[in-house]
Amino acid sequence: MRAALGSGCDHERGAMTTPGASDGDRQATGVRGVKSAARTVELLELLASRQNRPARLRELSEALGAPRSSVYALIRTLASLGWVRTDPSGTQYSIGIRALLAGTTYLDTDPYLRIVQPHINDLSTSLDETIHFGRIDRCDIVYLATKESSQYLRPFSRVGRRLPAFSTSMGKSLLAERLDTDVFAHVPAELTALTPRTITERDALVDDLELAAERGYAIDNEENYLGVRCFGFALRYTSPATDAISCSVPVDRLSDERVAEIIAAMERTRLAIERMAPVDLAGASEQGGAG
Repeated sequence: MRAALGSGCDHERGAMTTPGASDGDRQATGVRGVKSAARTVELLELLASRQNRPARLRELSEALGAPRSSVYALIRTLASLGWVRTDPSGTQYSIGIRALLAGTTYLDTDPYLRIVQPHINDLSTSLDETIHFGRIDRCDIVYLATKESSQYLRPFSRVGRRLPAFSTSMGKSLLAERLDTDVFAHVPAELTALTPRTITERDALVDDLELAAERGYAIDNEENYLGVRCFGFALRYTSPATDAISCSVPVDRLSDERVAEIIAAMERTRLAIERMAPVDLAGASEQGGAG
């Protein structure tokens, strides 16, 4: 196996320059600008990751490893612009309404989602199972679309939710495409179990990915939710593949015949999507660079 042992899970920081400044000034300004921009993004991502749990200033300061005064100044600026929301007491913070505009614009302008959505709707209707469409972003799968089964009332994954790529069928189908290149750029240093069935050893994960590459799809065998098995298929309209679809099924509804039916339907849908999607052999849609 020739996969690189880098880490794509951490945000990379670049450099900015200011026209007309000396080399020393440009370097200092660039560092300050990059740190400020990076901290802004980190703060927004932290608030978004908490979902419906507002955070206090102390929590944000500790999580970011930054002085409270700096975080407070930043959060007040973001609140005034609508990117952060405060509670009536002004002491708890959550993601603001302006973030919704950024997220919906991403979905509205994505060239692949508009092609994939009708296919996953049809597939969910024909199988009456929950179908997902997701994209790899560093070490996570981000859910871009979901069509729920009428038989299972618990919602699986909201649009925008992130789950570890190493424990999801969509993520593993995409990691399997990278076994000879940068697979470990998308795998965290520590594989944290979400259920007792989550794979937490790298050697075992590699074995599972090699099996997925051999059969053409990946399986999440109750690794995120006990009682639910998922089948994930990479969509190869980019190289390397960055998007995938999956089918989530309660294990008590699965039989060998049902599994075969699901796999065949998923394969047909994968091929239909790939025939219609614009081809990007440069992998330009991959999120987070090498991650």
